[in-house]
Amino acid sequence: MKVGIISDRLNRTLAGVGRYIYNLIRELSKISKDDLFLINYIENNTFNLNKIIINNPFNFLPKKYAYYSWHIYLNYYLKSKKLDLDIIHSPENITLFIKLRENQKKVITVHDIMPYIFNQYHHLLLRCSYKFFLLKTLRTADKIISVSYNTKKDIIKYFKIPEDKIKVIYHGIDRNYKPLPEEEIESIKKKYNINYPFILYTGGLAPNKNVERLIYAFYKLKKKLPEYKLIITGIKRYKYKSIFETIDKLNLQKDIIFTGYVPEEDLPALYNAADLFVYPSIYEGFGLPPLEAMACGTPVITSNTSSLPEVVGDAGIMVDPYDVDGLSKAMYEVLTNDGLREELRKKGLERAKLFSWKECAEEHLKVYEEVYNMK
Repeated sequence: MKVGIISDRLNRTLAGVGRYIYNLIRELSKISKDDLFLINYIENNTFNLNKIIINNPFNFLPKKYAYYSWHIYLNYYLKSKKLDLDIIHSPENITLFIKLRENQKKVITVHDIMPYIFNQYHHLLLRCSYKFFLLKTLRTADKIISVSYNTKKDIIKYFKIPEDKIKVIYHGIDRNYKPLPEEEIESIKKKYNINYPFILYTGGLAPNKNVERLIYAFYKLKKKLPEYKLIITGIKRYKYKSIFETIDKLNLQKDIIFTGYVPEEDLPALYNAADLFVYPSIYEGFGLPPLEAMACGTPVITSNTSSLPEVVGDAGIMVDPYDVDGLSKAMYEVLTNDGLREELRKKGLERAKLFSWKECAEEHLKVYEEVYNMK
C-alpha cells in the first residue's frame, strides 16, 4: 500500500493546518516510512521520505494565486500521469476535486467549512473554491477525515454526505507542550521583554477569531485589574484593520502587545508564562491553541461554540463569544480566584493527555487500510 500525501503546506509557516500536516507525517513516518510519498512542487527537506515533485507552472503569478493554481493543476496531473500510488491523501479541504485514476483511492481531510458557512469573513478566491469545488471533492472522496464531530455534523448538514463516509480523528498535542521549569519561563519573558502579568491569545488576526471583542472585554477588565496586559500572537490574516482602530479608540496601545508570528519552539514557554489563556473564537474546526494551553497548565477561557467544547470539555470556562461582559467577568473570576485557577490547571493537564499525534497517525493508517481494501 503506497500513500501519497500532498505536503506543500510544509513550505509555509507551520500554523493551523500546517501543524496538523507536519505532525501527521512525522508520526506516520515512524510507522510506515517506506510506503509514504510526499507530493510537493519543490524539494522540501523537512522529512527524509520518498518525494514526488510536481513543478508549479504558475510560479509567475502572485503567491496566493500560484498556490491555488498549482492545486488545480495537480488534479489534472494526477489524473493524466500514471503514478505508482494506491491512495492520494489531501490533508486540506479543497484539493482533489476530481476523480482520480480508477486504481487510485482518494482520502480528504476536512478541517472546517467556515468559508462556506461564514463566507463574509473570507476573500473571494477562497469563497469560490469552497462554493464550486468542495461539494465535488466530498462526493468523489472514498473517505473523509473530519477533525471534530462538529465539522462532521456541518459536512452532513450542508453537503448531505452519508455519515458512514466520514471518520472523526482528533488532532494531537506535541509533548513539548507541558509545564516547564521556572528558568525556561523566565528566559522566554526576557526574550519578549515581558515584565508584567499578562493574558495570552494565540491564533492570528482574522474575523472568526473574535479578537475585537476580546479587546473590548480586556478594556472592561483593565478598570478592575490595571496591572494586566494582553499579548496577542500570530500573523495578520485578513480583515484585521478594525482591531487596531479599536485599540486606538480605547487608548490601549501600551496595554496590548502584538508579537507577530511566534516560532513553535517558543510557544510552550509563552503559554507557561501566561496567567490566563483566552480564545473567544466564533468558529473552529478543531482548536489547537486551547489544547496547547491546557497541556502547559495554563487556565483556559474559550467559546461555547463549534468544536471548542469537544476539545476543552469541563477543563476550561466556556462563554458566549458574542457576550463581551460575560467574557470580561470570566477573565476577572479566573484571575482573582486562586482556587478556581488551580482547579482549571489540574483539569486542563488531565484533559490534554487524551490527545496524541501518535494515536492520530495510527487512526489515519487504519483509514488508509480500509480504503485500500475497498472493492
